Amino acid sequence: MTRIFPLNTKLSFPKQYLLTMWLSLLAGQALAAPSLKLQPWAQVFPVNALAFLPGNGATERLAAGRDGLLLLDANGRELTRLKGGFEGLDTRALGRNVLVASLDSQRQQALLVSLDPQKRQWSTPLYLPTRDFPVNGLCLYRDEASNLFVFLVGEEGKGEQWLVGAGERLSETAQRVRGLPLPPDATTCQVEDGASQLFVNEERVGWWAYPAASEADAVRIPVAMRTPFGDIEHVAGAMATLPGGMLGLDPDAAQLHLFQQEGRAWIAQAKLPLPGLKEPESLALRKTATGVELLLRDDDNGQLYQGLIDWQPTPLAVPPKLPSVPAVAQSEPVARQGDAADDPAIWVHPTTPALSRVLGTNKKQGLLAYDLQGKLLQELPVGRLNNVDVRSGFKLGIQTVDLAVASNRDRNSLSLFTIDRASGELREAGEIPTSLKEIYGICLFQPAEGELYAFANGKDGRYLQYRLNATHDIVTGELVRQFNVDSQPEGCVADDQRQRLFLGEEDVGVWAMDARADQPSTLTSVIKVGPQLHADVEGIALYRNAGHDYLVVSSQGNDSYVLLDAEPPYTVRGALRVGLNATARIDGASETDGLEVTSVNLGGPWSQGMLVVQDGRKRMPEQAQNFKFVPWADVAKALDLP
Repeated sequence: MTRIFPLNTKLSFPKQYLLTMWLSLLAGQALAAPSLKLQPWAQVFPVNALAFLPGNGATERLAAGRDGLLLLDANGRELTRLKGGFEGLDTRALGRNVLVASLDSQRQQALLVSLDPQKRQWSTPLYLPTRDFPVNGLCLYRDEASNLFVFLVGEEGKGEQWLVGAGERLSETAQRVRGLPLPPDATTCQVEDGASQLFVNEERVGWWAYPAASEADAVRIPVAMRTPFGDIEHVAGAMATLPGGMLGLDPDAAQLHLFQQEGRAWIAQAKLPLPGLKEPESLALRKTATGVELLLRDDDNGQLYQGLIDWQPTPLAVPPKLPSVPAVAQSEPVARQGDAADDPAIWVHPTTPALSRVLGTNKKQGLLAYDLQGKLLQELPVGRLNNVDVRSGFKLGIQTVDLAVASNRDRNSLSLFTIDRASGELREAGEIPTSLKEIYGICLFQPAEGELYAFANGKDGRYLQYRLNATHDIVTGELVRQFNVDSQPEGCVADDQRQRLFLGEEDVGVWAMDARADQPSTLTSVIKVGPQLHADVEGIALYRNAGHDYLVVSSQGNDSYVLLDAEPPYTVRGALRVGLNATARIDGASETDGLEVTSVNLGGPWSQGMLVVQDGRKRMPEQAQNFKFVPWADVAKALDLP
C-alpha cells in the first residue's frame, strides 16, 4: 500500500482524519469485505450488558441486568447470579477467577467483584466511592506491570481512572489515580490492554482513542466520525476491541463498523448490516481461530444474538516492554503548580548517611531540601532555579564546607548555597553572574582537592566553564573556557575521577568531552537519540561504584531511563520505567526533567544507593509535581546489572 505520510508523523486533526479516510478507501479496494453470520441466542433476559468469560476454552458468558449479575452457560442457561440491579459490564482474568466490573443501579456506584466460575461463587463486592457526577459507563484495564484499573465515564465530560488491584489480587480499597477530560456525551468505554489504548464514544461525533497508561498525557485521536466528517450515519454507540482492531455499533442505523489500526490511523474495513435488529445494543466479542465471535442484544424486544465475523485484524506492533521499578518513597509536592519541579541533587551526610538530604529545584520558587522519606525540611525562595549540583570539601575562606550550586533563571546567574555538615541546613552563599541570556543547566566538576569548576549552559547551546574560588569568604567565578553545541542542551554531569564531562543535547543525544579547562573541547558521541533514547534528552547522572560506573539518562520522550556504561564503548545496559507502587500508593514517574543517583549506602532500602527522578505528572492523588525515590538495588535487579 502506498502511503503519502509516514504513519508515525504527528498530524493535525484534519490531516489525520483525511489520511485515515484515504487509507480506508485503498483498504476497501484491496480487501474483500468481511461477512457476519448472526442468529438468535438463548432466551429473552431483562439484561442490558453481555460479556464473554475471559480465558482460553471458557464457554460461559456473563450478563448484567435488573435481576443481577448472571453467569450463563453456552446455551444461555443460568448457572449462578449475584442479586441486585446492575448496568454495564466488563471483565478481566484474575488468576483462576474472573474480575467483573459493573454499576449498581440502586446505589449509583461502580463496583468490582470476583467470580470463581468453577465453584460459581461471588466475592464480597468492592465499591468505589460515590461520585459527584452520574456515571454512564465503565471499563477495566490491566497495564504492562499487571496493575488493574477501572475507568469511569460520566456526564458532562467527566472521566476518572481508579487503581483497583495488582497482579491476581483485588485491592481492599480503590484509589483514584487521575481525572480525565472526556467528550460531553460519552456513554461507554473499552480498553485494549496490549496497546494500552482507551476507547470512548461521543454519540453525536464519533469514537476516540486515548492512551490508557496512568502516567500518559490526556491526548486523543479519532477512530471514526459521524457524517459529514466520516461515514457513521447516526450514532457512535457501544464499541468492543481486540488487538489491532475495534468494532463500533451504530444502533440507529443497525450497522456494525469494523476498523483496523495502521500506525496512528484507523482504517475502516467494513460496515456490516444487522438484519432483523431494530435497536442493537451491548456489543461484546472475543477472538477465535476463524474470526471474531460476538454477542448482541436487541433493545426493542430483549432478544439476545450471537454471531461470527470472518475477520482477523492484524495486531499493532507495540514497543518492547520495559521493566518497571516502583518508587518506595516520594517527596512532598512542590509549592507551585504547573511545570515547576525540575532537578534533584543528593547531599550525603559525612558521618551519618541516614541524615542525608535530597535537594530539589522549583523553577517557580527556589531550592528545596527533603529527608530520605521525602519530608520537606527547608525552602529557600531565591528565584527560578533550574538545575542543581553538589560537591563536598570546598574551601570557603578558612572553612571547609559542602557547596550546592544552582542555575538561576531570574538573573542568569549561579546561586550558591553552603550545607552545614552536621545538620544539613542550607544557607545562601552568594551569586556568580554569567553572560548567558537564558541560563538552563548546571553541573559541577571537582578534579582534585581544592579545585571546583561549574559548567553552565544556555538555551542557545553555549557552555561556560567557571573556576570557583573563595579566598575571602566570598565565592567568585573565573571564566576559563567556553564552547557550544548546535542546539538546546540541559543536563550534564562530570566524572571527577576520569576528568570527563557528559552533556545532553535534547534532540540529538549525549556527548562526552574532556572536562579540564586547558584541554580541547572535542565532543565524542556517547549515545544518539534513536530506538533506545527518545528526545527530549533531559537529566544525566553518574552512578560511581567499585569496578563499574553507569550513566543514567532521562529519556523523556517515552518516560524511561536509559542506563549505559560510563566508559567507552558506552555499552547500553537497558532501559526501565519508574512505575506505580500499588502497595505504597505511589504513582509512577513521567515527563522527567532532572535526575540524580548515588552509590553510597544510605541505610534501609538505600543500601546500594538511590535514584531520584523528577515526576512531571503527579497522580494518585493529582497534585503539584514532586520527586520519586527508587532503591538502586531494584534498578540493578531489573536490568540484571553486573
